[in-house]
Amino acid sequence: MCGCRTSVPSMKQYSVSQPAPASTNKGPPAAAGMPKGVPIAKQLASIKALRKGSDLEKAFATAALVYNNHADPENKLSKSETKSLLQSQFWHFIQGQENKPKYQEIISSLDEESENKINFEDFMILLVSLTLMSDLLQEIKNVKTTK
Repeated sequence: MCGCRTSVPSMKQYSVSQPAPASTNKGPPAAAGMPKGVPIAKQLASIKALRKGSDLEKAFATAALVYNNHADPENKLSKSETKSLLQSQFWHFIQGQENKPKYQEIISSLDEESENKINFEDFMILLVSLTLMSDLLQEIKNVKTTK
């Protein structure tokens, strides 16, 4: 397993029909109404080419699997589904970002009533953008890598 939060089978998700969690929550939203499927960790383990894959390869494969598990038959996500997915699967990266103008701009674009859907490429760009502005990124950078 790559160690990503999304590859942990017990990671909770919440229904698109539920309201978004308040920014004062102390943890990710609880599961409710999401279809039960094969856990991401099990899907990842079934990919033969990744059995000896690097952590980085497994991290990107995990992101692709999470996206594919939520995408429609055209392999796209609605903006509301994208926002829900970020709030349930990327919560630790986006918490505390509510007052940052760039974060507000990104979330506002997802709130717009639009028929436009998010493809995988745009989803990955969104993840990278949110990661770069995240307070968690600084914490990750400060992790001690040697003994």
